[in-house]
Amino acid sequence: MIQLAPGWELDVERGPDWLFVRVRCPDLPVDELPLLADAIWRLMTQHFCYRLVLELNEVRLLHSRLIGQLVLLHKRLANHEGGMLRVCGLSPENRAVLEMSRLERRFPNYENREQAVMGHRPAQPR
Repeated sequence: MIQLAPGWELDVERGPDWLFVRVRCPDLPVDELPLLADAIWRLMTQHFCYRLVLELNEVRLLHSRLIGQLVLLHKRLANHEGGMLRVCGLSPENRAVLEMSRLERRFPNYENREQAVMGHRPAQPR
């Protein structure tokens, strides 16, 4: 477990060809958000692994600064050969936030890490 700031923790696991990072964050004012993209990028560099499954089960609210960090991380990975970012475990409320931000295609939500690794497209509600 890596602590970024008070209450902000990253649980990191290495799998074959993938890095799994579970984000644990407190309900703090958004101005106390650590530089999540930089921290995760350093982890990927240390592990020489640029395929990432970001597990967001424990993120209660995807606010704009956190979304900004996800977009920054996505851009870095898109510019790295073989880089890939997949997201899993979003709550229905956080999926709605991504839809309102028009980012649901950039960050499709997978049910779990296994589906994220396999790349199965998540079921779209009708």
